[in-house]
Amino acid sequence: MSSNLKYLQNPSFPNRYISPEKLFNFLQTNYRDLIKQVGSSYLEKPIYKMSLGNGVIKILAWSQMHGNESNATHAMLDLLETFNHQPELKEELFSKITLDFIFMLNPDGSEKWTRRNGLDIDLNRDFLKQSSKEFPILKEIAQKGSYDYALNLHEQRTIFSTDGVHPATLSFLAPSEDFERTITETRKKTMAVISRIYNRLKSDIPNQIARYSDEFYPTSTGDNFTKMRLPSILFEGGHFANDYLRKETRKYYTIAFYEALLAITELNGATDGWETYREIPENKESHYDLIYRNVKLNTDFECILDIAVQYKEEIKPNADEISFTPIVVEVGDIGKKKGWKEVDCTGKTFVSDKKFPKLDEEVDFKIV
Repeated sequence: MSSNLKYLQNPSFPNRYISPEKLFNFLQTNYRDLIKQVGSSYLEKPIYKMSLGNGVIKILAWSQMHGNESNATHAMLDLLETFNHQPELKEELFSKITLDFIFMLNPDGSEKWTRRNGLDIDLNRDFLKQSSKEFPILKEIAQKGSYDYALNLHEQRTIFSTDGVHPATLSFLAPSEDFERTITETRKKTMAVISRIYNRLKSDIPNQIARYSDEFYPTSTGDNFTKMRLPSILFEGGHFANDYLRKETRKYYTIAFYEALLAITELNGATDGWETYREIPENKESHYDLIYRNVKLNTDFECILDIAVQYKEEIKPNADEISFTPIVVEVGDIGKKKGWKEVDCTGKTFVSDKKFPKLDEEVDFKIV
């Protein structure tokens, strides 16, 4: 079964990178009556919460807890755009739920396109100490809001596949409450929602939906919200073939976001079908972005090896889109891993000022 949502991208945000100021201006201009400033970041950027619907089921969601994970912000913006053209779906959904969506919880990191906040704190590991200025905003809202569900919206690196072949374009998790990974009623509620998302999207992106490891993290957000008996669905947007700007990922992320909201209205706290969660393949750390195979170095002894490369994402000064810098991350025998792109260098020449490719440095060689 496919989704009824006819996806449309928000034309105001064509790029993967979202400037906080551009987002804030857009929200103030178009949704002033629906947003409220709920706090500010370390660098005094506003943090907004949008409230939609008047249904009895209350849902809390948040985006860009990690600043370099913009798909969730796009998903909300794209869903709003899509609803402008499918108002019947919007009316049906928001008659049953009330959604509080916190935009860009980490605007300082979002501006710099970094995972951490302005003090280099990982907000997703700040549940207990609350060292950051930003995380207590989310925690207080969650504790006071009497929510029925939470959507913890993230992205993951390109290294993951579902089966060693297909990229994990979307991954989900019903977080654990303890080191034993006990399957509690709260987790079953989360698993039931994820199972419905999986059933709705698996025909659209076959073999590209995975589940994340449910290892327990004592300081993380989803694990602790689950301990509070708040069913917390972790989203992870990942790689799609030849799509480093994640336009296809963005599309399916938005559809999955809608399907999560729809599933919550259908289940309303029930756990029907939660067992399907176990059928979803677990993420495999199987890939690099690029592997040069069988590279013969210019050494005074026979040296043939593989070179693995990952693209470092960064936003450069005055740019409106991220750029990708190739970084050497592994050399030697990389036979156990694959590359989303592979180059067989047999019979070709390694051209560089250095004899060896240097780990953690930008690619400065050519293969000719």
